[in-house]
Amino acid sequence: MGATSIKNPEPGLSYAHLVKSTIDACEVAKEAAGIAAEGIATGSSVLLGTIRERERALDKMDMEVDAGVTLAITKVNESEARELLACMKIMIGLERIGDLLLSFASSAQAAADRIDSHDRHDLTNMATILEKMLADVGLAFSNRDVKKAIEVLRADGEMDRLRNLIFMRHIENPENMHHQASLQVIFMTQSLERSGDHAKNLAEEVCHFVSGHTVRHMMMTYDRPLEQMFLEWLKQRDRPQ
Repeated sequence: MGATSIKNPEPGLSYAHLVKSTIDACEVAKEAAGIAAEGIATGSSVLLGTIRERERALDKMDMEVDAGVTLAITKVNESEARELLACMKIMIGLERIGDLLLSFASSAQAAADRIDSHDRHDLTNMATILEKMLADVGLAFSNRDVKKAIEVLRADGEMDRLRNLIFMRHIENPENMHHQASLQVIFMTQSLERSGDHAKNLAEEVCHFVSGHTVRHMMMTYDRPLEQMFLEWLKQRDRPQ
């Protein structure tokens, strides 16, 4: 994908353009995660190589949104301004996910067929979960759906569980078994786990944008499960006075 000049959004259409670009970027990141899942499951180096195209597209979209928000932020109302700021934050996270998935692909190509079946299975599951998380972030943002964002927060726990399984196999290694490509597998696991963390942050940003309430602040204030706290808060907010 060749470099192209960045054009400023058209006057009057910039707000809609930037929101659509952010939603489109969620789809590009989701596609990259899906390619990572299929590429590691099938061992296809060619397929993994196509992640670079998505990473470059996300870089370009990030620059466009960053420049566009700077121009548009003073020409919209307060509600639209909050949404544009959310666009900028979401794009930063998506660009980082693109970088991490490119790193994942590079490690997978270096390890090639030395990745054993257990690792391949768990890494495929992690990438598949990430694909669903990114799809849900896009839906949550476009539909202003807090419940969909909370599904992303829940999914991050499964990403952590799979990471722990892989790390135990390669770092603690209680069965004292020889594992091939341990270094690459650990790098790949870290890339997916960190991508999941960024997806979780994006979901938190959607919750904040939609509700005006910071989810992370609630986590520090109350000792209850995150989704329980947030849903209870929403019920309280919507209760007739």
